[in-house]
Amino acid sequence: MKKRLTATSTLVIGAMLFLSACGGNNTGTASHEGDTAAKAPEKTVELNVAYPIFGSVPKDLPVVQVAINKIAQQKINATVKLTPISFGNWEQQVNLMLSSNEKLDLMVVTSNLYSGLAAKGQIVALDKLLESHGQGIQKSMDSAYLNAARIGGSTYAVPTIRDFAASQGLTMRKDLVDKYQIDVSKIRSLDDVEAILKSMKEKEPNLTPLVPGNIGRTMLDSYRWFDTLGDSIGVLPNYDNNLKVVNLYESQEYADFLKKMRSWYSSGLILKDAATNKTSQFDLLKSNRGFAYFSNMKPGFEQQESKSSGVQVVTANLVQPVSTTTNVTNIMWSVPINSKTPEKAMDFLNLMYTDKEIVNLFDWGVEGKHYVVKSDHVIDYPQGVDAKTSGYSLNMGYLFGNQFLSNVFNGEDPKIWEKMDQFNKSAIKSKALGFTFDATAVKAEYAAVSNVITQYKLPLETGSVDPEKTLPEFISKLKSAGIDKIIAEKQKQLDAWAKSSK
Repeated sequence: MKKRLTATSTLVIGAMLFLSACGGNNTGTASHEGDTAAKAPEKTVELNVAYPIFGSVPKDLPVVQVAINKIAQQKINATVKLTPISFGNWEQQVNLMLSSNEKLDLMVVTSNLYSGLAAKGQIVALDKLLESHGQGIQKSMDSAYLNAARIGGSTYAVPTIRDFAASQGLTMRKDLVDKYQIDVSKIRSLDDVEAILKSMKEKEPNLTPLVPGNIGRTMLDSYRWFDTLGDSIGVLPNYDNNLKVVNLYESQEYADFLKKMRSWYSSGLILKDAATNKTSQFDLLKSNRGFAYFSNMKPGFEQQESKSSGVQVVTANLVQPVSTTTNVTNIMWSVPINSKTPEKAMDFLNLMYTDKEIVNLFDWGVEGKHYVVKSDHVIDYPQGVDAKTSGYSLNMGYLFGNQFLSNVFNGEDPKIWEKMDQFNKSAIKSKALGFTFDATAVKAEYAAVSNVITQYKLPLETGSVDPEKTLPEFISKLKSAGIDKIIAEKQKQLDAWAKSSK
């Protein structure tokens, strides 16, 4: 309260000095008590904050919400209503909330939805809000990463501070890798992966060797040789290609990849319901239904996945670390057009990037109840509590503002955030890093093409359908929906971006 009164007094004094200067009177001063009394108390604003989660809503979420609100009310005179939504229902639920004009003040935006939400005017431009209410956000990250979220010169979302690059590879159950003495260091290509999967199929016939890397993800989503340029509707091969945009779906590399996935699927190496699966990769491993999945990796990834699934895993790198705009914009926060108090929403977002207590409440829950501090920023479960019995065990720190402010769990590398920062800096940077496509000029075509991709992507890229028959049909429908027009527009914007970036 003391901080709020001081801030209020400062604002009022500033306004009075300005007015007295305009009137030619330079002697105007006022007491703090008089200024505060003259201003009516600001009403506490409740903000609806929506984000996706794996699995069910933690039973202690209300406890965490109360603790967050205690800080938020004191610092910005706001409270939050936390609205976690299952990843499987996320896109549909968010679309419903936005279209029905439901109260929504802050929401997670993923890179695949970003340009579409901006084009439809469903999220607001944040540039002025960042200047006036988000100074902490601006100070907390390199401007290059913040600028990577620009569309048509405006910023509509703020990236969370985490891994801004990714190496891609295969994540496997450690118990089975140890049991069959698999040399992980020798797994370096898709052919190497195939050999391991076939061996696992023979030795463990009751489980599926390869499962999707997440609900709604395909095998291609975590094994790429191209910059998606935000949405894969026009891509940049080898992260360079002299900035020439190509149609991924017409490329030979894409056809070859689908052929291999189909071969794996037909051989029983891929989960049979991969295209419609609603079970997380963690639950598939935990229930002994799966052995491995493709994944985007980073420092500390093995520990992160082991904690999430409750099963120890090991990883094999297949693609070296690369930083693209999509890596940076993969997880961001936006203020929806539905918000009636965007300034207050930005105030709270600013706390998520600057306030260590807020960050760790989101990440780990309440100290003493959900975790205890072992030393410095290293934490562990309280006595008698573990991942299964804890009332709050999200383990999704990459989702909430500034992960570099997060505590580190006992058993993980205490220097993980230093290493993550180095990982970001050492990655190969795509030639189009910082470019974000604005779909406004091709809004109708973009919607039509997106619908076609939604229909064909999962079945094709999980090997569930025969690409010999289905790929030509997919390409034909993309053409009819207007993909060539979108790619031409993307090329035009990329050329203009490259020219202005010199």
